[in-house]
Amino acid sequence: MANLSRLRAAAALALAGVVGLSAPVTAQQGAMTRVDLELLLAVDISQSMDYDEHSIQRAGYVDAFRHKEVVQALMAGPEGKIAVMYMEWAGDFDPIPTIPWTIIDSEASAKAFADRLEKEPIFGEQRTSISTALMAAREYIQGNNIASHRQVIDVSGDGANNAGLMVEPVRDIVVKDGIIINGLPIMLNKPKEFYDIDHLDRYYKHCVIGGVGAFIAPVFDLRHLAATIRKKLVMEIASIEVAPDMAPIQFADSPDTPLPSDTGLYRAQLKLPTEKTDCTIGEQVWGGGRGYGGYGRFRDQ
Repeated sequence: MANLSRLRAAAALALAGVVGLSAPVTAQQGAMTRVDLELLLAVDISQSMDYDEHSIQRAGYVDAFRHKEVVQALMAGPEGKIAVMYMEWAGDFDPIPTIPWTIIDSEASAKAFADRLEKEPIFGEQRTSISTALMAAREYIQGNNIASHRQVIDVSGDGANNAGLMVEPVRDIVVKDGIIINGLPIMLNKPKEFYDIDHLDRYYKHCVIGGVGAFIAPVFDLRHLAATIRKKLVMEIASIEVAPDMAPIQFADSPDTPLPSDTGLYRAQLKLPTEKTDCTIGEQVWGGGRGYGGYGRFRDQ
């Protein structure tokens, strides 16, 4: 992750009103692998969610890659395959991929990816640095020796950026490189801690996602997390456009189990009925709270 320092410098210039993009990482020698999509799953493991919630979130991704709907989508493109990385992130430290870039081109390879993910230990860390996650994701995409029609970062999280660089200028740098950022804001409970914010979905719309066709898939109920993850992956893999009227898109775990109307996917480009979210709200709230006395973690046994 040596080039993260260069992107940090570029983002710092952007904060001052000057956008400077670092050069792409040079790919390793050898034949370039061609796929339909490079999909980097950037998954929040901050301790604002407890271990059980992290476990359900992980299980949602595991189940998605075992589902026929996802498998059919990933094999339907011109190349018949995609590249996927699963990266967990929290505070302002370099995220390490839980599973590195993996080519998925069949039901068997999708299942193997899910099986490997299911066996990985679950960690929890403190603070929330979406900006650091985006910087690392951009680095991993540009340095993977893979060529694709689209590059997508899928960011999930339950809080606003409160560590590292400001998220908005970093988001703008990533999007200017042609990378799409979609969001999975997890809103399971009403804000109760000092660092929680209202309307996390609006924050993600205004401050996190970007690029052509970018969208968010908010989660309001833990019971619907797996179905939301699966539908979001299908839309990302198949490059399905979201309806431009902001109406929720309904889907269900089974045809007989409809989801609530407030579970939907929304385009980034749509004008919201409220004023723009302050993209520094996470830093402001954290600065006014007590904070934690250092970084900590939990892990499964």
